[in-house]
Amino acid sequence: MQVNIKNLIDDVQCYQTVRELRWPEGVACPSCASQHVIKRGFDDAEPARQRYECHDCDRRFDDLTDTMFAGHHQPLKVWVLCLYFMGLNLSNEQIGHELALNGNDVQQMTAQLREGIVKKAYGDAVRRSGVRRSLGDCGS
Repeated sequence: MQVNIKNLIDDVQCYQTVRELRWPEGVACPSCASQHVIKRGFDDAEPARQRYECHDCDRRFDDLTDTMFAGHHQPLKVWVLCLYFMGLNLSNEQIGHELALNGNDVQQMTAQLREGIVKKAYGDAVRRSGVRRSLGDCGS
């Protein structure tokens, strides 16, 4: 019997974890940073994905708006599993086999995840150092 690992990951928990990591002080509008937001139901394709509306700027957004996970056809749990397999140092070919994805999709996902990790690490390092520079100033 073969077990599909995607069935072992809970969508609700994935989205809850994203919310907790993204908004530790409570949900805030990605456009104006206001915390005056209301819940506006769930996504049709991904029922665990919460939608919101900002009272201050009237913008609608969801758990993944303006994140590296937004706008992709793979569900969040596939991205989480891909990241997990990357941490185990599996090759793209092995990840594709485990997640039943084609090589091009896996290559694109791992590249975007690596890029996001580098951006986050750079941003954290800049905040820790207290230095604020634009990326254009980095070479000078």
